Amino acid sequence: MSIRIGNAPCSWGVEFADDPRNPTWQSVLKDCADAGYKGIELGPVGFMPEDPAVLADGLAQHDLTLIGGVVFRPFHDPQAWDDVMDGSVRTCKALVAHGAEHLVLIDSISPRRAPTAGRASEAEQMDQAEWEAYRDRIATIAKMGAEEYGLTVGIHAHAAGFMDFEPELERLLNEVDESVLKICFDTGHHSYAGFDPVAFMERHIDRISYMHFKDIDPVVKADVIEKRTGFYDACGQGIFCNLGQGDVDFPRVRQILLDNGFEGWCTVEQDCDPTMDINQNDDARANRTYLESIGF
Repeated sequence: MSIRIGNAPCSWGVEFADDPRNPTWQSVLKDCADAGYKGIELGPVGFMPEDPAVLADGLAQHDLTLIGGVVFRPFHDPQAWDDVMDGSVRTCKALVAHGAEHLVLIDSISPRRAPTAGRASEAEQMDQAEWEAYRDRIATIAKMGAEEYGLTVGIHAHAAGFMDFEPELERLLNEVDESVLKICFDTGHHSYAGFDPVAFMERHIDRISYMHFKDIDPVVKADVIEKRTGFYDACGQGIFCNLGQGDVDFPRVRQILLDNGFEGWCTVEQDCDPTMDINQNDDARANRTYLESIGF
């Protein structure tokens, strides 16, 4: 099989580069390799060393490949464009320096959307002018990543942002050329949003360039949607459970990938609150063991 399995710093609680609760980048590399993974994502730019020589040594020490990196910035906020561009350029440069392939674009959490995560029918929508400007900001970064840096760029839907629900994702895909923007498909966020990840994959597999593997605890999901729990509080309640223990049909996900000749990396992303009383290393190993058990 030409599918390889990686992991990401968010599985060790790293969401923001400057969070004082973060583990060290060295420990994340070690723990990722010790859990049986051969690749890792960059994490939020600034978490891993931006000096290519330093990070190259760390990756080589643990026989890890840098897979890609995520720009998790407020694409929805026109006043934050400098921040979006800063994160995008720095991420692109870091990926190119290490021969990584995947640039992933995620609209970060918006206070306007956070209260309705998982509830598409209640969520505030952008008007036409706001949507077009938002779409164009995403397209600008996608075109830069693809054409200036030679990266494969994927849009990633994420709970509590303005690129959350399936209709928004499909609208964007219809309006931005496939030559510059593909899909980084996250199984868990699609389920969190209230849609069927398998059905989406069956319709759009030709545009999916990269996978994020995440599972959803259906009991926690039902509770946090009913109570309008915020995204990070939901993480703290364990909405993203270990793979194979939630409502995502991973054997079917695997079969769709195989049937369509998917090649490359699939990355485990188990978002978690770093203050939770859990052992992220045990979870990382359990996730790798589960994926091996179903043929990955």
